Amino acid sequence: MDIVVLCGGLSNERDVSISSGTDAARALRSRGHRVLLVDLFFGFEGDLGAGRAVFDQPQEDLHWRVGEQAPDLHELCRIRQARGGSLIGPNVIELCRLADIAFLALHGEEGENGKLQAALDLAGVKYTGSGYLGSAIAMDKELTKIMLTAAGIATPPGMLLHRDDPRENTVGYPCVVKPCSGGSSVGVSIVHSREAFLAALDMAFEYENSVLVERYIAGREFTVGLMDGRAMPAIEIIPKSGFYDYKNKYQAGLTQEVCPAPLSEEDTQRLQRLAEATMEALHVDVYCRCDYIMDADGTFYCLEANTLPGMTPTSLIPQMARAQGYDYAALCEQIIAASLKRYEGQTA
Repeated sequence: MDIVVLCGGLSNERDVSISSGTDAARALRSRGHRVLLVDLFFGFEGDLGAGRAVFDQPQEDLHWRVGEQAPDLHELCRIRQARGGSLIGPNVIELCRLADIAFLALHGEEGENGKLQAALDLAGVKYTGSGYLGSAIAMDKELTKIMLTAAGIATPPGMLLHRDDPRENTVGYPCVVKPCSGGSSVGVSIVHSREAFLAALDMAFEYENSVLVERYIAGREFTVGLMDGRAMPAIEIIPKSGFYDYKNKYQAGLTQEVCPAPLSEEDTQRLQRLAEATMEALHVDVYCRCDYIMDADGTFYCLEANTLPGMTPTSLIPQMARAQGYDYAALCEQIIAASLKRYEGQTA
């Protein structure tokens, strides 16, 4: 197949996306596919005049490492303004239309909030992962709560604050403060006092104009991947210190990830069925990853769903795939196969 792997963009999760995209492109090439790795923002400068022969152009592998902090986007924003503010770089859509499918290795707002998916739909581009509706719902943590509550799925009580709202906490302490549409725990704080609450709001509002405040649920943290509507093995996440923030997520050795999770068979089945119900409630299709906290009473609270979860070989979904007996490259092909089912029966 001829495949465009889209990564990068202007998200705070840009570095993670480039790492995911680099590994996915390398893996797909190892399976005989012709692959071009393209940054969504910077675009593609190659010659498209030769049609699909463009996929024969050689590309050097990137050896990308995710740093301890989210990337500084100020310089990229300056460049974006010089280009007229477009979030999609030159030739991206045109190149994707030449491909058999676009493999979305994007993370963060413009890659996961449904806007890009809708644009690709309008352009007639096939792509991996959920469609625009499920992407939009799952990216917005307030909408996620509304949909989960309507479906009877437990989620921590919370409130939404906008930048100009009175900074009152009706949730109580301890609580979690997070940007409403962020990912990778960027801008997330766990706070125990009014002073810390106000400081956490200031930090979260640096990333977005809407902030979610949730009651902190103490317990064990789990995540479950889903492929084609079916749950994969669960993972228990155990940070060695603090909580599962950006640094603990992406710096080796700071978090223990146990797969399959050490749960009873009954609890494992309960969590997996809950994950499948979560995926359905949020109108997410193809694949995703859902995160949960299990409290002392055994109740699973859904925190969020990730429609384009991390895809480095050490990321959580690839770990689940290994537990099922297939490697990273096979996982990438499985994502493509599951995604192509969406287009079966459609006319050109």
